[in-house]
Amino acid sequence: MDSAVSPTVANSVENDGPRWRQRAVGVLLSALAAVLIWVVAVPVAGVDLEATVAEGEAPLKINLGLVVGAALIVPLLGWALLALLERVTRQGLRIWVIVAVVFMLLSLAGPTTAETGGAMVVLALMHLAVGGVLIAAMVRSAR
Repeated sequence: MDSAVSPTVANSVENDGPRWRQRAVGVLLSALAAVLIWVVAVPVAGVDLEATVAEGEAPLKINLGLVVGAALIVPLLGWALLALLERVTRQGLRIWVIVAVVFMLLSLAGPTTAETGGAMVVLALMHLAVGGVLIAAMVRSAR
């Protein structure tokens, strides 16, 4: 019996399951990180999580639904970009990591619109947590 595994199969299946499953778990864990930060900050610590969306309008209250939505949509878009880059270039992961880190750093401009310093810190932590967890998960899934 031949125990050789084709490179395609060997690269697509990791010890923890197929690449898509690892990436899906990464997306979910990044959203969970944001949710945990929101739960500790808002209901437990009592931080008013509000941000100014447009000058002259009432601040936007950042509720759990907004957190979950954003923390799922952005990582899913990141996953789609990684999949595309992996198909068109051999340096897909490297390019994606650079883009992801730059995007995460640029996203930190968002928390500057928070109404309070505490809200700014919480929002920045959420951005860093989602980005950090997602980047780590995608890099790990590519090995």
